[in-house]
Amino acid sequence: MSEKKRYDRFTNGKLNEYVDWLDEDGRIINASDGGIIYVDGVYYWYGMVLRPLPVAFHGQGGQTTTVGVAMYSSRDLYNWKYEKVILRSSDDPDSELYAPMRFERPKIIYNEKTGKYVLWCHFVKNPGDHGTTPGTAEAGVAVCDTVCGDYEWLGHTRPIDDDGLVRDSTLYKDKDGTAYFIYDRDVNDNRCLHIVKLSEDYLSFTKEYRRIEAAYRREAASVLYHGGYYFMFTSGLTGWKTNPAKYFRAQGLMGEWVDMGDPCEGDVTGTTFESQSTCFLPVEGRQDCFILMAERHNTENFERCSYIWLPVEFPTPDTMRVAYRESWSMEEVWGSR
Repeated sequence: MSEKKRYDRFTNGKLNEYVDWLDEDGRIINASDGGIIYVDGVYYWYGMVLRPLPVAFHGQGGQTTTVGVAMYSSRDLYNWKYEKVILRSSDDPDSELYAPMRFERPKIIYNEKTGKYVLWCHFVKNPGDHGTTPGTAEAGVAVCDTVCGDYEWLGHTRPIDDDGLVRDSTLYKDKDGTAYFIYDRDVNDNRCLHIVKLSEDYLSFTKEYRRIEAAYRREAASVLYHGGYYFMFTSGLTGWKTNPAKYFRAQGLMGEWVDMGDPCEGDVTGTTFESQSTCFLPVEGRQDCFILMAERHNTENFERCSYIWLPVEFPTPDTMRVAYRESWSMEEVWGSR
């Protein structure tokens, strides 16, 4: 058996380049627009398994899945082991998970009170086309007793009311254990980011929510907390075409959010470095160290999308910025911090 390849840095490549990120067996990591959760000394990276097809105008392209959500594991963030598919699509035409479909932008958080891992996603039923009818613009939820087990699908719903279509979404778990579903709410193409508080078991929505007026027609939200402020990184609404990022700042999740402009330093093309944000990753054991996880979507072959990971900087306590690096290591950027 050949020796497994080992990595000691992140490689994003040039701005117009797609770089394959490989697992320890040399296979392409296929975990689109997912996230990472840290459990008992191990990072678990998960995302939707995309297909090696170009995007089609009316669905069934590479942006859908016929597999589900896959999981990888790592102890150092550089080297990843493929674990399994944790949430499967179905080949049964009578199942609401009948493939091709989408578990788009899945995110997992742990509930200490129930001992359950809870996954929320933007759910789109077969054939995986965004729409307005039931099943085509939903918030879907699944649950599991272990982080890398077989997640049980509990179904889908819409926060606030049935009129608000669900587009891009994410989760955020606050310091006190309260969890929030953050999504691009679409009502007759009047689209704006909303934050909705989840129930104590994280399995449903409460009636407590906030429309983020400053984040009108924004999507792909990612949230972190640093130095007394919440920062939210977002993308504009241009489909698969990249656009300038914009971030917002607040002192409370349900408080007033302020437009802080584009955080991407040196992004002369106005494309968020030819990528779109996925989530923020707090690095375990490194104080105030965060990685912006983004994705360079390859619409000619979605299986070969490129992951773009960049260190987050805080020039002042109330500002944030991100600069592009073709290749970097945590040791180079943060030292032993």
